[in-house]
Amino acid sequence: MGLKEGKKTKRNPTVESDTIIGVIDSGITPESQSFSDKGFGPPPKKWKGVCSGGENFTCNNKLIGARDYTSEGTRDTDGHGTHTASTAAGNAVVDASFFGIGNGTIRGGVPASRVAAYKVCTPTGCSSEALLSAFDDAIADGVDLITISIGDKTASMFENDPIAIGAFHAMSKGILTVNSAGNSGPKPISVSGVAPWILTVAASTTNRGFVTKVVLGNGKTLVGKSVNAYDMKGKEYPLVYGKSAASSACDPESAGLCELSCLDESRVKGKILVCGGPGGLKIFESVGAIGLIYQTPKPDVAFIHPLPAAGLLTEDFESLLSYLESAESPQGTVLKSEAIFNRTSPVIASFSSRGPNTIAVDILKPDITAPGVEILAAYSPDGEPSQHDTRHVKYSVLSGTSMSCPHVAGVAAYVKTFYPKWSPSMIQSAIMTTAWPVNATGTGIASTEFAYGSGHVDPIAASNPGLVYELDKADHIAFLCGMNYTSHVLKVISGETVTCSKEKEILPRNLNYPSMSAKLSGSGTTFTV
Repeated sequence: MGLKEGKKTKRNPTVESDTIIGVIDSGITPESQSFSDKGFGPPPKKWKGVCSGGENFTCNNKLIGARDYTSEGTRDTDGHGTHTASTAAGNAVVDASFFGIGNGTIRGGVPASRVAAYKVCTPTGCSSEALLSAFDDAIADGVDLITISIGDKTASMFENDPIAIGAFHAMSKGILTVNSAGNSGPKPISVSGVAPWILTVAASTTNRGFVTKVVLGNGKTLVGKSVNAYDMKGKEYPLVYGKSAASSACDPESAGLCELSCLDESRVKGKILVCGGPGGLKIFESVGAIGLIYQTPKPDVAFIHPLPAAGLLTEDFESLLSYLESAESPQGTVLKSEAIFNRTSPVIASFSSRGPNTIAVDILKPDITAPGVEILAAYSPDGEPSQHDTRHVKYSVLSGTSMSCPHVAGVAAYVKTFYPKWSPSMIQSAIMTTAWPVNATGTGIASTEFAYGSGHVDPIAASNPGLVYELDKADHIAFLCGMNYTSHVLKVISGETVTCSKEKEILPRNLNYPSMSAKLSGSGTTFTV
């Protein structure tokens, strides 16, 4: 993002140390080095929060607050909350890696800031009551900013959306809420978090990616995608295609995809299984496969798997199949992942949710994009790096708009250190108007502004935006009046009794928002907006 370490970047350490980032998520790992308080003074005077993290949970001068709404304690047993918190505000930690992969110094957007963790999610989900309570408490505790990497598969009406309601209250108290756009892309109208008082973040790639090479017995190397820390020591194992190991219960096509109970264990045990899709991940244990090579539909994301595995694109997968057909006893091995660096501009992740906005059609969402693919950050040793994984790690690689959201929260906190009195809309505006343009990667709605909003976040430019588009609570209420909400619904969202009048209304497209979009009625070639 261009936010370099040390003297190369303008910083305001005193204000940074007074900045409190509220993280509403699955909890936090208090022992993580990312949240050590070495070198930190006491919490800022404005802090009114508590540390009620449950048993064996201690706060410090870095992790200054913890609350739990799940009756499990604030400890993160998943890893998600620890990862997002360290991305927004974690200390600089040297030599962090996932078993040597991606080794280097990790740090959050504002490493000198303080963290308050609000645990609202368990493996079964995040309840509306928990979300609303967390917003209420975070506001009263004195946080400067809220980052929340939680959302629905699609957008909800504001009055039914606890994040929109909580964020409205935060906005009226001068607190910006940064929210993830969702992981339901690339299909259109999948973006969530569509209220104009929320800064909504899409996910894009960085200049680093992880690749996993597959070396075949004939010496050919195929480059696949995964985050593979398992070392097969270059030893070659027999390869078996699901189709050739079909059990009598299944047709060859389902066996080729390695669907449940389709394979004959005796033909797979001790071999590297080859599958036409990711189905092998569900069954590899039951059939005794020692490794997995599968055809992947998503070439832009590498995931961690609980065994040596690599995802191949169609062309490479077909070349693997022709080797399997021609070789007498096909063999191969999966190498440990390596990082590759390229200088190409960021591309929006295929999974990142797309606009347009169906609730307020003339408000462009998402607002901005930031790094959200293969992000290495702190993790909970109690969480699994992937499903059915027995390893325990302090750092892990995750992908999602959950990862890009705290990057932007870190940037918002960074901007706020120079302008502590700025309102949420001013900070949001500074970030949106200074973004750098993103190149469309394809045709159709999924590769337009509906994928990336104003563009890619640029922290240095955002700290000197030149001008800002300002909005306050009254403007947002006028916007809601312009959407013809009843006074009952307005009360649900704003907590206040509001009577709308014609003078009070603003059409959504006329809201003083940092981006401008208008949906046209009909398909005429001329129009006036």
